[in-house]
Amino acid sequence: MINKLLILLLLTSCLACTTNKNTAVKKSFNSVKIDTLFKDKISIRAIEIDGNTVWYAADKGRFGSFDLNKNERKEQFIVNGTAPLEFRSIAQNKKSVFIVNVGNPAFLYQIPKNSRVPKVVYQESNEKVFFDSMRFWDTNEGIAMGDPVADCLNIIITRDGGATWSKIATTVLPTVKQGEAAFAASNTNIIVKGNDTWIVSGGVQSRVFYSGDRGRSWTVYNTPIVQGRAMTGIFTADFYNSKIGFISGGDYENRNQNFGNKAITIDGGKTWKLVAENQGFGYASCVQFVPGGGGKELVSVGFSGLYYSADSGQSWKLLFSDSSLNTIRFINRTTAIAAGQQKMIRIQFF
Repeated sequence: MINKLLILLLLTSCLACTTNKNTAVKKSFNSVKIDTLFKDKISIRAIEIDGNTVWYAADKGRFGSFDLNKNERKEQFIVNGTAPLEFRSIAQNKKSVFIVNVGNPAFLYQIPKNSRVPKVVYQESNEKVFFDSMRFWDTNEGIAMGDPVADCLNIIITRDGGATWSKIATTVLPTVKQGEAAFAASNTNIIVKGNDTWIVSGGVQSRVFYSGDRGRSWTVYNTPIVQGRAMTGIFTADFYNSKIGFISGGDYENRNQNFGNKAITIDGGKTWKLVAENQGFGYASCVQFVPGGGGKELVSVGFSGLYYSADSGQSWKLLFSDSSLNTIRFINRTTAIAAGQQKMIRIQFF
């Protein structure tokens, strides 16, 4: 009798633990708290989280950081030539931050975190040059991509910590269609997970370019995202792991259109399925998976505001109506930093 009671108590205890664990995992967000970190006449599309520091690159040659502990902002202007540079790409390794401007000529800067003295480590002049996004796999290897200057995407890689960069040969890359390029909307054209790399395109054709060996070889996959015109296609992407990924964007000239603008993959980008057709947000500039959400929780920012999904993008909930945000990154599961037109904010999710 005592043994039966003990077994019953153990089973009840295990069931309670399992129930509590599942409840914690499935708990979704219903509201947000917004703290404005700073306001300025600025346009920010590229941010990086580095512990309690937020690095950012912006228009008018501006590069800076915000210390979340000290509530302190530091900013500097980077000048090269007479025209002001507009930075929309940023990446980091342990020692340095890297930024590259859009337009011709392109200057890729390495900025040591301790000295903040910028140094040009790559330069390219071409009437078609336009860099869109940048990422690092680890301390030594990084990648930046831009619009085609030939018949393929313009991709450069570093294998020495960012000291030198070299262009991937056109013979290695898939050919793009005339009018297929990318959008420098939120520095989310490139996603890296381990050795896996995905690059998204848009315009006349909107596809996903995949490398499983850090840029040494490439395959390209079609997507069902709206495409066919210059301002349509994938503007943003994110992957939760090597299999689960999400792409979004839409039609920038018809930003309320909320169909053909959201798709998910569960096979590493080989195939994509449209979700939430005629539901949720329209044009989106940035989408991110929520840390610890099991690949089911997502947020997006863009013209329609800040939206949240707890079911792999099948349905969406508006949490904050703000059309000025361009980009968002999570610090942890319940805290994110977002930036855009004239401000940077901290978002607490509840």
